[in-house]
Amino acid sequence: MKIVVLILAVMALWLNEAYAKPNVSVIRIGEHPDKTRLVLELSEAPNYRVFLLPNPYRVVIDLPELDWTVPENRIPDGRGVIEALRFGLFAAGTSRVVLDLKQPALVKSVFVLPPKDGRPHRLVVDVEPVSVAAFNAAPQDRLAVSSKQPLRVAQPAIPADVAPKAAGDARPTIVIDPGHGGVDPGSTSVTGLVEKKLALDYAKELKRQLEASGRFRVVLTRDRDVFLALRDRIEIAHQAKGNLFVSLHANNHKSRKIKGFSVYTLSEKSSDAEARNLATKENKADIIAGFDLSEQTEVVRDILIDLAQRESKNQGNQFATTVIDEVGQVAGLLGNPHRYAGFAVLKSPTIPSVLIEIGYLSNKTEEKRLRDPGYRKKLMSALARSIGSYFEENQTFNRY
Repeated sequence: MKIVVLILAVMALWLNEAYAKPNVSVIRIGEHPDKTRLVLELSEAPNYRVFLLPNPYRVVIDLPELDWTVPENRIPDGRGVIEALRFGLFAAGTSRVVLDLKQPALVKSVFVLPPKDGRPHRLVVDVEPVSVAAFNAAPQDRLAVSSKQPLRVAQPAIPADVAPKAAGDARPTIVIDPGHGGVDPGSTSVTGLVEKKLALDYAKELKRQLEASGRFRVVLTRDRDVFLALRDRIEIAHQAKGNLFVSLHANNHKSRKIKGFSVYTLSEKSSDAEARNLATKENKADIIAGFDLSEQTEVVRDILIDLAQRESKNQGNQFATTVIDEVGQVAGLLGNPHRYAGFAVLKSPTIPSVLIEIGYLSNKTEEKRLRDPGYRKKLMSALARSIGSYFEENQTFNRY
């Protein structure tokens, strides 16, 4: 028996090591006369893909999925041609580093150094500043470099709970979208609190409360710290056959006196432009939730898409009013708390959508409140009540 236990323990240790993700423990930026050097210290030699992007100028470094163990106070500021950097999970299986540049630059060299003198594996990326003309005329090998072993192609980071709705389940589906994620941190407070983490914490709390009521099926667009493109968020909502889309964010403002909760819905101008754009897509029938537009003229398609989006927008406006009334009883509101904007995540033509700014990270008092689990529970409870009230008033809006 002891031998079996020992074997199992050894196997568990082996499996843990075999499947453990490599980690990045140090990030350094060095300025040299002819180049700027980025160095990542890793627990193992990585495969990589490095490429440059213009407008704005950036260096993008894709790596296998990594654990980032770099302390926040050891993340370097920009130097040389590098203005700033950010990093995180880009998609399932792929981590990404993005270097924002002060001017155009080209790849001078990329290589991996083996462990030496107590240092682990090091990925070195050298970039050199150039003119706009030189960037535009550069050969491909100065704009993109990859390791000999290719980087595994990343798959979309779709949460596991986006599954088909069970037959006979008449509950409305609420899609909660925690803003930002992965390589996109969103806003950052003075004390280092990042929007992507705050939004996910609030989204999970809202999901918990809605599911506890038993009245709703709830889907998160992301359930971990991973990047999602804006259009992917909408696509997840459509895959889930959502009946309401709620995107959660926390704002920053140049005036640190500004604070308060607010709700955004789609503006009329953006709605019209989006209706025209949606009409050109090949999957029009899916977008319009059951309308087969493949044999309709362009004018008819535009009209049907506009009507569908107008209905969803009106329902979003109605829900926003309910949210303001409910949340206003437990939290401070921004002046004119219901606002209109052309956020991409609000542009589904079939799902009523709102974007909620739960508060301002740039305001010290509000940031402290937003960190409080008790306040998070109270605020999300008010939002959950507003969702319940909305569906009591609009039971016929369950499209699926």
